Amino acid sequence: MDQPKQDIPVALGGAPVFVQTGGSEGELDQWQQVTEEEAQVVYDMTLRNELSGGTSTVRDFEETWRKRFGSRFAITVINGTSALHSAMFGLGIGPEDEVIVPTYTWICSISPALILMARPVFCEIDPDTLMIDPEDVSRRITDRTKAIVAVHLWGNVCNMDALMKLSKETGVPIIEDCSHSHGATYKGRLCGTIGHVGAWSLQGSKPVSGGEGGVVATDDIDIFERACLIGQVNRVAGLDLITEKYKYLQPLGLGIKFRAHPLGVGIAAVQLQKLDELNKRRRDYIRAVELGLVDVPGVKSVSIYEGAEPAGFYGFPIHYVEEEVNGLSKEKFIEALQKEGLRARGNGYPLLHQLPLFAEGFDIFTGGRGPLCTPEMGGDYSGYQVGDFPITEEVCSRLVFLPVFSNPVEGAAEQVVAAIRKVVAHAEQLVVKG
Repeated sequence: MDQPKQDIPVALGGAPVFVQTGGSEGELDQWQQVTEEEAQVVYDMTLRNELSGGTSTVRDFEETWRKRFGSRFAITVINGTSALHSAMFGLGIGPEDEVIVPTYTWICSISPALILMARPVFCEIDPDTLMIDPEDVSRRITDRTKAIVAVHLWGNVCNMDALMKLSKETGVPIIEDCSHSHGATYKGRLCGTIGHVGAWSLQGSKPVSGGEGGVVATDDIDIFERACLIGQVNRVAGLDLITEKYKYLQPLGLGIKFRAHPLGVGIAAVQLQKLDELNKRRRDYIRAVELGLVDVPGVKSVSIYEGAEPAGFYGFPIHYVEEEVNGLSKEKFIEALQKEGLRARGNGYPLLHQLPLFAEGFDIFTGGRGPLCTPEMGGDYSGYQVGDFPITEEVCSRLVFLPVFSNPVEGAAEQVVAAIRKVVAHAEQLVVKG
């Protein structure tokens, strides 16, 4: 008896799954990133000429963020990179220092260290959670290590108990990069408030967006005030500096401007109010998909540490093991899913140690003065090569990303599962077809 066409992959002459739920994947998500509410805020602020500086909207947002996240201090900046730059400067990171960061993250998790003339030291990730591996971090700490960047990648949560224990033992502070994980928690505490300083991005596609923007939060007055000095020119005097040692630099600080644009902050203030709803909807959808894939060979959900509650969900990675799917390659698996109407993709982040910048080095400041200068450039940087991080390289080569829906139509999660099940069930035929 012939199979119905909808049970056969498109790659084998069947019908696409997503025709059954609206015609295309793009019609499956009803969430609007920007609504009339955000537009009205921008309009009203523009009429008030609230276009620059530490306006009332900016100050109110910072106070709301501080209270929501339970931090003693919070300050807005122009983007997530500036937030990390401010955090690193706040910790006193500078020339000849080292900063440990997983090789699997976005480049901006470490690029501010380069501008501060500090050297990145890459480390492995945990193969199950994709988070920074505390044991590997411990092996890479030296007397030059001045910070560890714990990246809560794709909305998942790092093993903060292990990292804070390591920090206590070594005296090396923890920077939490929460650019993907707005609202995530670890054992009841909000990410970004567990380490010594937290940094968030408010970029246009992030869970809380201001188009561009960022936030730095900490309980440490010295970190906060140094963060203000590096990027809040003309705002310093209005931030109630407490420590006497920096007051003589008011109001210009170091004369560098990382200040957030008030209109972006106004948009982010509206979006922050929607964060809990966004997280709930994304969490319910992702859990429904993961539950539907429990018994599917070759497909495995990313693990979560005990006590962690992911949020933000900037990406939806799964592990794919082609050996368990009749040898169907990851590329062919993704191609077959795309033909079903599902925007699946491979890992979108390059491993940092494989980028030419870090693999081969670069004379950033010319004259052999930068942290990435090789002996040929006048320095002692040795660079990296393929194979230096075998665990991370292997794991990331097997990742497949599924779409994240914020407000899916009824049945969307089931259709995602159906598409994957259909392709896996016909893996042998797909391999034969080539």
